[in-house]
Amino acid sequence: MAENKNINTSNPTDLSKVNEKAPYQDMTLGNQVYGGGGSKEFKTGEWRTQTPVMNWEKCVNCLLCAPFCPDSCIPVVDGKRQDFDYDHCKGCGICAKVCSFKAIDMKEGL
Repeated sequence: MAENKNINTSNPTDLSKVNEKAPYQDMTLGNQVYGGGGSKEFKTGEWRTQTPVMNWEKCVNCLLCAPFCPDSCIPVVDGKRQDFDYDHCKGCGICAKVCSFKAIDMKEGL
């Protein structure tokens, strides 16, 4: 594959340069991934149909739920589980499924 030397490699995912008048040299090549994706910049939790709700009385802080969350929406600070990051939680329910203590309930809407 020929290398395109005109490509913006300093920040190939700089979306501020993408507009209808942008020259092709400032665009990333199609089907190329230059870095890991994520939703930290964009709130993606507003379209979920179910919302995880913690029952803190049942939670034993085993932290089993945190590594199973596909969107890293269960923060752990100083070895203690924090409340959900609802800005990015998609409501998949994996955390509720893996919780052996039934400390997470999935609620419709919310």
